[in-house]
Amino acid sequence: MRDRYYSKVILFGEYSMIFDATALMIPLKRFSAQWQFPQSRNLASSFPSNQSLKQFCKYLSENQELSNLFDFQSFSKDLNEGLFLASNVPSGYGLGSSGTLVAAVYDRYAIQKNNDYLQLKTLFGLMESHFHGSSSGIDPLQCYLGKPFKITPRGVELLSDDFLKKGIHICLIDTKIKSNTKPLVEHFKQQRENPDFLNRFQVEYLPCVKTCIEAMISGDKELFFKSLKQLTKGQLQFLRPMITENTLDLFTTDFGFNFGVKISGSGGGGYVLGFTDDVEKATDLLKKIEIIWL
Repeated sequence: MRDRYYSKVILFGEYSMIFDATALMIPLKRFSAQWQFPQSRNLASSFPSNQSLKQFCKYLSENQELSNLFDFQSFSKDLNEGLFLASNVPSGYGLGSSGTLVAAVYDRYAIQKNNDYLQLKTLFGLMESHFHGSSSGIDPLQCYLGKPFKITPRGVELLSDDFLKKGIHICLIDTKIKSNTKPLVEHFKQQRENPDFLNRFQVEYLPCVKTCIEAMISGDKELFFKSLKQLTKGQLQFLRPMITENTLDLFTTDFGFNFGVKISGSGGGGYVLGFTDDVEKATDLLKKIEIIWL
């Protein structure tokens, strides 16, 4: 069992994953969660997490597809003794607050671990549906594995921890707004019922996501920033409700150097991802905004 479960960042592929297209994930070790039993000093703060876990335990035990996979006797005993998940992962920021919880519960209480990553993704999706109504399962998978990976319909490819060290720098830009995943995902699913929207999204947007991923992994900066610019335009076109008004200028302005942005997670708030090959210029550009360099 792991000591800590790290949050995650979906670099590319948030809404593409609904189509089983390629996505790229990395762990974010600035934020994490770990199991604790309450002490007198944290008794009050542990209560909300403990109650949430009790509700989650009930959901798992009553779900036909999940009810035989966990040691509910141990889970219930620990919860009755006050077990909680101490976490500094911000909720509503697209960093995997529910993903860390799902990963932690599976890691601690699964009767038999599954080593097939695609099957795990499906299982984690069923588990995380308790929180979001529906889930791809990719957030908990990242939090469980704790390593960068690329996922395609064929499987999960683990990447080296230093694959990003190729002159492409990434930052998180704080919108100061909490995001609500469920309505945004439902809106997108309604949009894809439109045949014209669906066709254009698959023909115009998905290939751009794939190119950004391949260029980032290979370290092809010129292709990456060219593709990122197209992706940003695509998000304005296909995912406009997911872009907050206070970050719209970042999506629509050409800054004269290699700098571009995209939504993170479901969008609608939380963090926006920024990419550049010139940290000094980007830091100066964003000097009035709260950012975190990865």
